[in-house]
Amino acid sequence: MDRRQAADAGLTRTLFETVASAASDFRSLIGRRLQRPEQTYSDALAAFTQPTPETGLPAEDVIRDLVRRATPGLHATTGPRFFGWVIGASHPVGVAADWLTSAWGQNAGNHTASPAAAAAETVAAGWLLELLDLPREASVGFVTGATVANFVCLAAARGEVLRRAGWDVERQGLFGAPPIHVLIGDEAHATVFSALQFLGLGHDRVVRIGTDGQGRLRPDAFAQALGRCQGPTIAITQAGQINTGAFDDHAAIVPRARAQGAWVHVDGAFGLWARACPSRADLGAGIEGADSWATDGHKWLQTPYDCGYAIVRDADAHRRAMTSAASYLPGIGEGERDPSHYVPELSRRARGFATWTMLSHLGRDGIARMVEEHCRLAQRLAGRLAAEPGLRIVNDVALNQVIVRFGPDEPVADGDALTLRTIRRIQEDGTLFAGGSQWRGAWVLRLSVISGPTTDQDIDRSADAILAAWRHVRA
Repeated sequence: MDRRQAADAGLTRTLFETVASAASDFRSLIGRRLQRPEQTYSDALAAFTQPTPETGLPAEDVIRDLVRRATPGLHATTGPRFFGWVIGASHPVGVAADWLTSAWGQNAGNHTASPAAAAAETVAAGWLLELLDLPREASVGFVTGATVANFVCLAAARGEVLRRAGWDVERQGLFGAPPIHVLIGDEAHATVFSALQFLGLGHDRVVRIGTDGQGRLRPDAFAQALGRCQGPTIAITQAGQINTGAFDDHAAIVPRARAQGAWVHVDGAFGLWARACPSRADLGAGIEGADSWATDGHKWLQTPYDCGYAIVRDADAHRRAMTSAASYLPGIGEGERDPSHYVPELSRRARGFATWTMLSHLGRDGIARMVEEHCRLAQRLAGRLAAEPGLRIVNDVALNQVIVRFGPDEPVADGDALTLRTIRRIQEDGTLFAGGSQWRGAWVLRLSVISGPTTDQDIDRSADAILAAWRHVRA
């Protein structure tokens, strides 16, 4: 090794050790700091703003400067009392694998560019299908999250329902294509509507189906709407409504839809993981009969951001929708799986490493225990809050979601004002982080219990802080 190579090797080691030390400090202190950023966006922007660099700075100085500028504006998403959105805590084992992924610098676009990345995906995909008890012949695309997973699955759905009607949308596009009916519940997640928009199916050009008090599709309303559909049809269901955690009745809906030739897609961003937990698996009864499923790794599996899975029963339909072809791209051998055939990108991160690592570390038992524990903690939190006068738990806490209304139900405006003031007080206090959401035209506090480090003590401390905030506002 010459002098320059030795210097470069030394710098690399120093940089990586500096980053590891800073990361370890951040994670070890996360439970003791405010569970929100110390800075607003404006403050963070001011901290980063400086003239365009004309001369480069030493690498170590730049990394230390990044840590100094960024830390006050970082959220506590990896903390034990973060309930703001459905975000997993990025388990240290998954983070370690993700660091290696960055250091290895692999492009997971195909199995020739990185045989190891492709192999990790192939094995992890098989494990996912077993753990979620989905058809073993299904294909799995490793994507950024539920938004793109829904997009990929619905692209496969669009292509297949039109193919059955004699139209090749991958070659001919949508101009002149038979119309596609899309059935979707009133309480579907925004990412599904975004996927429909991206695919040219329109976020408003859908048939919206009425839901019950927990946001579940009403099977009778679904049957009536389905009966009015002639031609290509896609039905979209939910496993884990974003506010209530409720599951659609797949045992009733899926057979009816498939009997009429409709493609059934399940948005299961976090709820699909209930199928890996024996005590909660019944919530997802019948889901295995659907045609496609979207879920996230960076939610209940606790992988680092970003990581999602697009799962499609018909692998040929999946490949038709996603495969890119060019003369310079390698072919595949008999029985080989090309990762690029199941996702929109050719250049992408090797997400399979972190997924393989987390599945290996937790195993079937560990995932089941984690899901069960978070559901128990959500019920504990709801129980603590429900006993307080003037406060109401709005949903049936069957999974990990708790939504809370403060003040009177009527008039709605008074309850909204008290709820929003209480949320603001909770966020200012910083003991926990949770945010608001609109449910059936009224504002609620939404609590998502899905962080790996959360304990009973964290739940009790959070309940005390919520009750203190409400009592202050009420007084």
